[in-house]
Amino acid sequence: MVGIASLWIPILLSAVIVFIVSSIIHMLLPYHRSDFGKVPSEDEVMDALRKFNIPPGDYVIPCAGSPDEMKSQEYQDRTTKGPVAFMTVIPSGPPAMGKSLVQWFIYCAVIGLFAAYLAGRALGPEANYLAVFRFVGTVAFGAYSLALIQNSIWYKRNWSATLKSVFDGFIYATVTAGIFGWLWPSS
Repeated sequence: MVGIASLWIPILLSAVIVFIVSSIIHMLLPYHRSDFGKVPSEDEVMDALRKFNIPPGDYVIPCAGSPDEMKSQEYQDRTTKGPVAFMTVIPSGPPAMGKSLVQWFIYCAVIGLFAAYLAGRALGPEANYLAVFRFVGTVAFGAYSLALIQNSIWYKRNWSATLKSVFDGFIYATVTAGIFGWLWPSS
């Protein structure tokens, strides 16, 4: 067993490197630029929604308040008529990336912490690089990627965008696994 305190360097270093890699992926590589499409008549749609002053949050249109309402003919007619949408409203104004970047870094560190905890309980201090890589990589991949799939299943998120993010998670997991394998304590 390896104590979590002896793994703080790979936890933080993996968070830093994943943060940098994710920045490169999202700022320099073009493959995420098609994740969201433009709404037809965007200005008119924005003008129509603006008058309702919708607070930030997650919404579904039409929204049934209960399972019984979902069975009603009125609700069925509304879904048939459409449009049907899942919508996230964020505060108006220029994007404020600072808070999101801090949260992303903390998230990366928490994934490293969980991977360290599980690997530390399963592997000894003399574990070889490949054993550490496989264990940490599996944990990190699960954390970075697998939960994203339910967004395409239940919320109809574009499968292409989800699979690209799963691929990103594979890269983040590989980076995390490599750093842990490299810095795993020998005794």
